[in-house]
Amino acid sequence: MIHEAVPADRRRRLLVEHRTVDGVSVVSVHGEIDHDVKDQLRTALLVQDDAAPALIVAELSGVTFMDSGGINVLVAAHVRRRAAGGLLCIAGARPRVRFVLEVAGLDTVIPCHPGVEQALAAHPRSARVRRAQRAAVEWAPHAQRHSGVFRQ
Repeated sequence: MIHEAVPADRRRRLLVEHRTVDGVSVVSVHGEIDHDVKDQLRTALLVQDDAAPALIVAELSGVTFMDSGGINVLVAAHVRRRAAGGLLCIAGARPRVRFVLEVAGLDTVIPCHPGVEQALAAHPRSARVRRAQRAAVEWAPHAQRHSGVFRQ
């Protein structure tokens, strides 16, 4: 069996793009997730808790391969988001990547959705919802002082 060395400039690359949709961070990942690029994925998903939105969607539709390094990063990101009171979910995993998630049992721990739209619909934690909840909490003590009808 002959193993060919892969030149450094031809190594698999990982492209990560961030965007915000209704206050939700969507991290789109393209390429192959393996031991060589797991730190890049970790950096993209493990944002500072005080700056992180309640929901982070890891869009994996552009991922063609994922090994245990990727699984470990997703587990760490999930644990950290939960500890901060947030949620990580996965969207758009291709069949090959979805199989890896299922074999590892990650699909039973981290919510998986066919696409970003379905993830956003299933987890309505948009900025608008959070602002409304925060406003209701801030308004409640004021209303309680001025009205015998309102109760928390």
